[in-house]
Amino acid sequence: MISVGKVRRKGRRYYMRGVAFGGGRRPVGQVLKDGQEMAGLPPGVWRGRGLAALGLTAGQTVTERQMDLVFGEVRHPDADRVERELLDDGAEQEAARRATVLGQPIEEIEQRKQTLLIALDFVFRPQASLVVLWALGDARTRRIIEWAHQRAISKTPRWLEGEVAEVRWASGRQRAKAPALVVAAFRHYDNRNGFPLLHEHCLILNRAQRPDGSWYALDTVRLYKNVVAADTLYTLELTTEVCEELGLATVPREVTPGLRPVMEIAGVDQEFIDWSATRRRRIEDVLEGVTDDYVKKHGRLPGERARHGLAWWAAQETRPDKETPRPLDQLLAWWRVSALLKFGQAMVDGLLQRCQAAGAAIRARVGPWVDTALATVDVAAIVFTVRGVFRRHVLAEARRHLLETLRGRAYVLGIDSHIAVRVLERYGRQLTVPQNGRQIPAPDQLSYTADFAWPSRWWIAGSDGKPPRELTRYERARVASLALQNAIRAALTAPPARAEPPVATTSAASPPAGDHDQAAPHGVDHPGRVAAQTPAQRAAAIHAHQQAAMPQEYLEGRTTDPATWLTSPQNLARLAAFTRASEARGPTVEEQADQTKHAHQTEQAPAADAQQQHHVVQPDQNRGAGSDR
Repeated sequence: MISVGKVRRKGRRYYMRGVAFGGGRRPVGQVLKDGQEMAGLPPGVWRGRGLAALGLTAGQTVTERQMDLVFGEVRHPDADRVERELLDDGAEQEAARRATVLGQPIEEIEQRKQTLLIALDFVFRPQASLVVLWALGDARTRRIIEWAHQRAISKTPRWLEGEVAEVRWASGRQRAKAPALVVAAFRHYDNRNGFPLLHEHCLILNRAQRPDGSWYALDTVRLYKNVVAADTLYTLELTTEVCEELGLATVPREVTPGLRPVMEIAGVDQEFIDWSATRRRRIEDVLEGVTDDYVKKHGRLPGERARHGLAWWAAQETRPDKETPRPLDQLLAWWRVSALLKFGQAMVDGLLQRCQAAGAAIRARVGPWVDTALATVDVAAIVFTVRGVFRRHVLAEARRHLLETLRGRAYVLGIDSHIAVRVLERYGRQLTVPQNGRQIPAPDQLSYTADFAWPSRWWIAGSDGKPPRELTRYERARVASLALQNAIRAALTAPPARAEPPVATTSAASPPAGDHDQAAPHGVDHPGRVAAQTPAQRAAAIHAHQQAAMPQEYLEGRTTDPATWLTSPQNLARLAAFTRASEARGPTVEEQADQTKHAHQTEQAPAADAQQQHHVVQPDQNRGAGSDR
């Protein structure tokens, strides 16, 4: 999972004295290297393809002076040496200093009173179940998780460099690809309460080189728009490698009702996750209170944007000062003692064995195959129902589909992009119209929609005196529409494609031209097929595979079998009846409210006349029923 923060010049000292020091508070005057060694913390390292232009190499340690120069003054990390050499060659002081600045000097930006964004802080952290396994597992388990975590982090910036990053100039009117980023990474082991939370801060400098070698600011808006796709790439890579190395599998866990489930490691009980997620429990307690206040004030539950705002406020309210960093060996010992006292030795020592047993049971039912016909329909329906108009969201949803369907199995490299392209080709309708005299938009900047029927508004009955609430976008995606069933049925009953031998996910080949539904290497058959199947046989095989890929507790939700979707005729009839009943009650409730308001005003009128006759002034004398705004 990835979260992104902004590094501004005023707040850069938090990163220099805090993030670089394990999130703690480094004493004033203490050298960063000495503080890291005394606390047993790993030093920060440089990453990214842009290091060669600065004379650095990947994996080189980040020094305190380099941190101050790059993220404090936006200058060359070895500016002192470069400036001294230029002065020795006879250059003037101002010219020598200007030669070490990366792009426009920050003094010029501040003189125009513009907001200076120095870097973006990408924070990578595994799922809660993987954090528990890492904290309580043996040395081999920790090495595998840390190595997979490191590899997934390395792949994500490389994808950003190759597909997303751009520099901009001329007020954003001119752009160019920026395939070389400068990144400083700092690894942390615990959260602010001292419990396990493996995560890594990657500070991406807001500067990159143009092809001519000059430095300009990144298009940070473009980076933000692709954060979800980067998040799903990191999670997919991390989960797949850990599950393949340790023989594990994943199961969906609903963290927030109505929102997407998180694919956690099978066998890690919820009690272990709750034990490690101490901050989440405090945030949820505060969030419940502020949500109740919101309902009392507005008469309804908060929408999606309001929920995000309330959650952010609750997180800030419960944010404690982090304790003094401690070495990993001490943290591991303390975590183990805490877990033993809470769960007992048998539960703690047998955690990995239970996960492997649960993973073996799932892997026996789920093969390493993906049906791209159903994947294309599923991804198209989800992004359309959730977004309506979509662009970069297709790739992120394709990666989610792989994570949910393969359950930790390895996948063919590039299958996510293949599914995304097929979605746009087969179900997408381009909305962006190129205009004469203007630059043609890049392919990833084109907007699309689909021709599925837009689902109606569905409602969930309130409980504990709370009013009904409208379904979230993800719940509406699960409910979807009847058009989704028709699209799935059309995909399953399409004319049979040319027979292809089964393709495992470890092989790669070019897909044959003209094969629309089962294109190799991504269109996958099922084991045991020796001849071409009819559409009905292929549909039955796909149904059996997809049913096996989902656990029993998830069959009621989002699967690729139309009969189990909430959009089955029976479920649609029930939901439509409930919606009609809610809409019918709406006018009645409004009429009752109007009658109550009118009666209240009628009762207040004689009382107001009597007060005026007796010249008695009341605090709320001039306030009517609707004036309290």
